[in-house]
Amino acid sequence: MTDSDTETVSSIAQFTHQSGVKLCSEDVLFRILSDGRWLYLDSPLPTKFARMFSYILHCIGGEYFLITPVEKVKVAVESWPLLLVDVEKNDDGFCFTSSLDTRFHVADTAIEVKEKGILVSLNKGLIASLNRACYYRYINEYLSFD
Repeated sequence: MTDSDTETVSSIAQFTHQSGVKLCSEDVLFRILSDGRWLYLDSPLPTKFARMFSYILHCIGGEYFLITPVEKVKVAVESWPLLLVDVEKNDDGFCFTSSLDTRFHVADTAIEVKEKGILVSLNKGLIASLNRACYYRYINEYLSFD
């Protein structure tokens, strides 16, 4: 994450919160497909807008919402809200890049290897999954089977 990205996330974080905001509609306006694509009212959402909305995405009680200071909108997620497409090891753990070109720095303990895939715990209750290429890269370069 660049300094500019960090400033953006910090700025957005101060204006989003989980409680005290009413749900705008019972209708699901956004969908996140298993391949990482976002839809708005069943039409493809440009990546730049999906990236922007991903910063205000929360998982609360197993449900997904976009939350701003004045509204909360339901989001339907087919499998995982974020798809991770690249990984690099760093001094503090790992840096993952999503299909939306956002970066997440996580500790080793945030990564779980499960039967259904490799899952990464992120902030705001979100869990991301690795795509096939990222999965094999992580397995080959960073896991030890000794």
